[in-house]
Amino acid sequence: QVQLVESGGGLVQAGGSLRLSCAASGTIFRFATMGWYRQAPGKQRDLVATITGGNSTNYADSVKGRFTISRDNAKKTMYLQMNSLKPEDTAVYYCNLNWAGIQNYWGQGTQVTVSS
Repeated sequence: QVQLVESGGGLVQAGGSLRLSCAASGTIFRFATMGWYRQAPGKQRDLVATITGGNSTNYADSVKGRFTISRDNAKKTMYLQMNSLKPEDTAVYYCNLNWAGIQNYWGQGTQVTVSS
């Protein structure tokens, strides 16, 4: 069983920065593809960024050049550095772990609010 715990959300002004963390339990972290997703009120949950076990990354077009995803396998932790934040980045951000399409887990989410 895997548990994911996000932290680092909060309120920030437009143009500011936040760093989200996702701490994982269990033994499959280093082999899994990790991802950040976000869901704004009344909207679907969308992909923000993913990082594979081999550290290949993928970003949504809306965050390219502003957000950076990374992972520390020794700490079983994934990060999302968010710079140049915009009001439209406001959402609940969720951590995801996917292992070979067989196991899929979600964190409880952390709120990010960007004021204009």
